[in-house]
Amino acid sequence: MRFVTRFAPSPTGYLHLGHAFSALTAYDAARAAGGRFVLRIEDIDQGRSRDEYEAAIYEDLDWLGIEWETPVRRQSQHLAEYQSVLERLQQRGLIYRCFRTRKQVAAAIATAPHGPSDDIFRGEALPASEEAAKLAAGEAFAWRLSLKKARAALGPAYFALVFEDESGPVRADPDRLGDVVLARKDFPASYHLASVWDDAQQGVTHVIRGEDLREAAHLHVLLQRLLGLPQPVYRHHRLVLDDDGKRLAKRDQAATLRALRASGKSSDDVRRMLCLEG
Repeated sequence: MRFVTRFAPSPTGYLHLGHAFSALTAYDAARAAGGRFVLRIEDIDQGRSRDEYEAAIYEDLDWLGIEWETPVRRQSQHLAEYQSVLERLQQRGLIYRCFRTRKQVAAAIATAPHGPSDDIFRGEALPASEEAAKLAAGEAFAWRLSLKKARAALGPAYFALVFEDESGPVRADPDRLGDVVLARKDFPASYHLASVWDDAQQGVTHVIRGEDLREAAHLHVLLQRLLGLPQPVYRHHRLVLDDDGKRLAKRDQAATLRALRASGKSSDDVRRMLCLEG
């Protein structure tokens, strides 16, 4: 079986030890399997992405001894693709415009009687006349995936979705995430839509990422089924924590690879720090 995995950082800050662990874990897995390692720059957030951070990503990965295939896929160069995918879902009635603000969504979650899953959002399209009025007024909106319509489209197959992770086969439960945002009025794709599409375009067979994204797999396999995309194997690794037991963030400057390199640390030192020796 071919093995293709990837590392997909966002150029919104400098890479830290957590990124190094994820990149090295994926790279080592690809080498052990005699497979391929591809890189993706997830820069659709143009408001926060910076060229200097992207350049630093290449520098840090090279310093770690990681080699990747070229050309590198940059999401900002594929916005038309995401728009086309979104239109396919729209034409099938699988997404709807949601005009609620984040505050209104939070209020809806807090008051709606959802039962055991009362921390998620479910909605539906507005009546055509009301939606038209909001569009004419230029109101902002998000495109949300309708789980109700997805269930109707897939029928019994919706409840038989399964993905493989490190523990074995797992029954997918997209309902635990609610009607997630797939795009916004002026933004053609969310992380979920772009990531699923890109993995398919890059031929990724094994998604190796942090356990903080484990829940996303429940949604991603649904999107793959709705879009007729291949389903990869998922592997979710441990997170690198700081001294207080919190997950590292890009604001943690002391743990950036740039800072470690400047302090005289080597890539072998980083591997030892991450317990990735050998």
